[in-house]
This record gives sequence, structure tokens and C-alpha cells, in this order.
Amino acid sequence: MALRTRPLETFAQVAPDQDPRECLAALHELEDEDVRSGTYAAFDGAAELLNALRPGTWAVVTSNYEHRVRGRFARTGLPVPEVLVDAAAVEEGKPSPVPYLQAAARLGAKPEQCLVIEDAPSGVQSGLYAGMTVWGVNTPAAVKGVHQHFGSLREAARDILAFVSGLHPHRLEGSATVE
Repeated sequence: MALRTRPLETFAQVAPDQDPRECLAALHELEDEDVRSGTYAAFDGAAELLNALRPGTWAVVTSNYEHRVRGRFARTGLPVPEVLVDAAAVEEGKPSPVPYLQAAARLGAKPEQCLVIEDAPSGVQSGLYAGMTVWGVNTPAAVKGVHQHFGSLREAARDILAFVSGLHPHRLEGSATVE
């Protein structure tokens, strides 16, 4: 479920009889324990794709927190990007364009040069509002607004690598363009 508010605001809405700070602290404790002891598997094709990208040319933009993302990446053996924009790094989260614009700025890229890979409606909107190309992955149907849709990250990998190398992936045979 994509949330349109920050966690404290969300807890205030869904549990009005509870202190939102206590709810958030309990959630953080559970999530941190999960990072330490949970079992994780990367999306199919993620390791190959991320290892094929040049360091410093890609970022992770997440509504989660950096230490959790780094912990989960480490547990799955995925390379960690040099640029990671998390919930604590921005005043406005997704669907605001701010997180993706911050990532582009930190990468030294213009928004129109960026490719956003998303699986959540709020992330798709964030990327679109930022003026970026947005492709949807890991969903059975295209999220409204995506420029292209792929059922899996593995399906999208060839096109992602073509995009970042300057080729025109929409011309590649087998690409899944959304009309």
C-alpha cells in the first residue's frame, strides 16, 4: 500500500487513540529486527543488472531508511549505490518529485536524462512529476502513467542497460511499450 503521508501523520490517522511517536518507535524496532534476522531474496535479475551498471550512475530512492536498505542489500549480496535518497533525506516523500529530483542532482544528471524503475503508484507519480522517464516493473499490470511496463526486473534488464548506454530501448524487439 502506498502512503501519501509521512509515518507520524499516518499513525495519527489510523490509530488516533495512540501516540504516533510510540507507534513509529515500535515500527522502527520491528523493522530493524527484521533487517537483522529476516530472510531476503533480491528481485530476479537484480544482482546481474546492478552489477552491470557503472558505480555512481544509479541511485536508490526509497520511502524507507538508509540503514535498512543497506542492511537488506548486504543480506542479499546486492551492490549498494553511491547515492541513496531515503525518507530522512527529504521533507516531502513520494509522490512528490523531491526525492527523485534530489537523486538526479546528487548524480549530476538532468531529470530528463534519468530512468526511474518503479513498482508503486506513488513512486511512478514521483518520477513523472520530476520529469523523468518511468518504467514499471514487478507488477502484473502497468501502473497508470508508466512509459513502459515489464512483468519482472529480469524482463526489463536489457532495456534498462540499453537506456543507460544511450540506445533507444523502445526500438528493441520485444520491448513492452505502454500506449
